[in-house]
Amino acid sequence: MSDTIRQTGESQPTFRFAPSPNGRLHLGHALSALLNAEMARTSGGRLLLRLEDIDVTRCTTEFEAAILADLDWLGIRHEEPVRRQSEHFGFYRQALDRLIERELVYPSFLTRGEVKARVQAYEREAGPWPRDPDGAPLYPTEERHLEAGERDRRLATTERFAYRLDMEKALAAIPLPLTWRDTGDGATGLILADPAAWGDVVLWRSDAPASYHLAVTLDDALQGVTHVVRGLDLFHATAVHRLLQVLLDLSEPIYHHHRLILAEDGRKLSKSSGDTALSALRERGLTPSDIRRLVGI
Repeated sequence: MSDTIRQTGESQPTFRFAPSPNGRLHLGHALSALLNAEMARTSGGRLLLRLEDIDVTRCTTEFEAAILADLDWLGIRHEEPVRRQSEHFGFYRQALDRLIERELVYPSFLTRGEVKARVQAYEREAGPWPRDPDGAPLYPTEERHLEAGERDRRLATTERFAYRLDMEKALAAIPLPLTWRDTGDGATGLILADPAAWGDVVLWRSDAPASYHLAVTLDDALQGVTHVVRGLDLFHATAVHRLLQVLLDLSEPIYHHHRLILAEDGRKLSKSSGDTALSALRERGLTPSDIRRLVGI
């Protein structure tokens, strides 16, 4: 598939399951994959598989093979070819360059340790530092205003940096209000998007070719995805994706954020939780029908 984005219009319903091959699939992934497959089937639509392997240090061919084996065992059939993000780094960079040309992103240089120290010092003196919907501190904004000479000097060094979206400029560049349509297990209908709650999000790092936000938004548009079915843990992040869709003139899918499968302690399942890995459950003798029952399908 060439990296040419097309508007979806009134095309056939298109769904995608998009795991990262950095661990074993667990029951939460099974719920998402099965929902995507079922919704594609009942709508007469298509099901695509995308492997989100941007993190080339943690994603492995072993985990990729395990994902394919788990999906086959569950009886989930998807179209070929499988899209691997690691094969399309130049595509993501082209989109970033468009935003750089419009001066909607800026290079940032603070390390995680420096941000942490800044936040702690502020909170000792002035109270809570603003945080994003996931609870992480928002990135300080003074680097938005670095002089061009200082910015160029720092970019020319070997220090690591990231390109961040200037949220203030980005919101000023689009018509408001910004919304999306959701049909899932949380809030439904027309949802008011609040990307500013995330602050100046990372779109690209010097040691990684794209952020999740940038890559997933571009890939959904490129692949003609009309329905994004994923967990409620990504509900609020949709605001950032909608902002990028408008800034880059991309198509807008319908979203369906489904309930999460939680561990016994109430936390979201992790790929490090071996006892809920599909391969471990299969070895214990469970069948695909058992998995459907466990996830409530």
